[in-house]
Amino acid sequence: MKKLSKLIIAGMDIGEVPCSTCALEEDGHIMELMLEEKGKKSILGNIYVGQVENIAANIQAAFVMIAPGVRCYLPLSDVKNPVFSSGRAGDGSLRPGDLLLVQVSREAMKGKLPAVTTNLNFTGKYLVLTTGEKKIGFSKKLIQEEKNRLNKWLEEERTVSPREYGIVVRTNAGEASKEEVLTELSFLKRLYEKTAIYGRSRTCFSCVYETEPFYMNAVRDICSKQLDEIVTDIPEVFTCISAYLKEVSPGEEKKVRFYEDKLLPLYKLYRLGIVLEEAQKQKVWLKSGGFLVIQQTEAFVSIDVNSGKFTGRKKAEETYRKINLEAAGEIARQLRLRNLSGIILIDFINMENPDHQDELFHVLQKYLRKDSVKAKAVDITPLHILEMTRKKVRRPLSEDLKEISLR
Repeated sequence: MKKLSKLIIAGMDIGEVPCSTCALEEDGHIMELMLEEKGKKSILGNIYVGQVENIAANIQAAFVMIAPGVRCYLPLSDVKNPVFSSGRAGDGSLRPGDLLLVQVSREAMKGKLPAVTTNLNFTGKYLVLTTGEKKIGFSKKLIQEEKNRLNKWLEEERTVSPREYGIVVRTNAGEASKEEVLTELSFLKRLYEKTAIYGRSRTCFSCVYETEPFYMNAVRDICSKQLDEIVTDIPEVFTCISAYLKEVSPGEEKKVRFYEDKLLPLYKLYRLGIVLEEAQKQKVWLKSGGFLVIQQTEAFVSIDVNSGKFTGRKKAEETYRKINLEAAGEIARQLRLRNLSGIILIDFINMENPDHQDELFHVLQKYLRKDSVKAKAVDITPLHILEMTRKKVRRPLSEDLKEISLR
């Protein structure tokens, strides 16, 4: 049975600060929640003419200024085919004072500087144009039949030489027509030329590409076939999303609904305030009577699975198996909801049966594959701790809430 999914974009006050919230609901559960203070935009994805401040050879990184007082971290391993400004050419090695185009790849979080990359990405619904790798690649989630079809459509691109960009075909392309894919490719190529080519003549600290509003990223990234409805109570959001879908996916704009009930605000209808409160608690109860304890430290995220209200010994192994399997699904949800990332250590309830341990590992992997942020279960240690990682992109939800509360 198909799970119903909705994207909810609502205005709400957090404390006394007006904010926009973007929530993804799947089968009645809020899976992801993003916040943005009204009038304040994230720099994630923006492209700037940055200036290399200094090279730290001991940590294999450079520090780049993208605006007065805004210092960013650039791993030297990430410097591939850099686009220099001011007419500079050469072997691509960086020197203090160099001007080059950099894209913000990670927001500032936990006291760490924002991270930037010289690998410029221009992301569409079906394709990503990239300057770092000049190959044509395909999402692993596409089946072979889809890859073969899409590869034929892009055959002409393979003959372009020299080609200054690479193309990554996204999962969404599996449901697109040839016209939709090639139209988007033309749009992304024009965007690349405007940014990467004309940006070379811009002055230091210029923002040469500004990313879309955060809710548009969610609309673009979610596969249309998996989304039943987009509902919002913000007029400009309704107009923006409707126009976008009408252009890139004709017919899909019918899924957008404007919510007008003044007696019951949209955020209250979907209990977003309650979800926010729950996402800040360390303890998360499971239907089985077990519970999770989620703690975020400077170095990693710790998650402890407890049997909770279960005290009997009869069939304990099977009970622990059921609690652990339920916990795996809830852990995957909490990681997305709270936007937790980095190293994550999970202490599941110990099980003696090796088959049950293997089952748990693979079930967690299955849930993690649904995450739009790259997440991977690595292994189970001799101490029965499951190690996993989740890519750092946005700040944790707790940091967004903390910053808003200080207003």
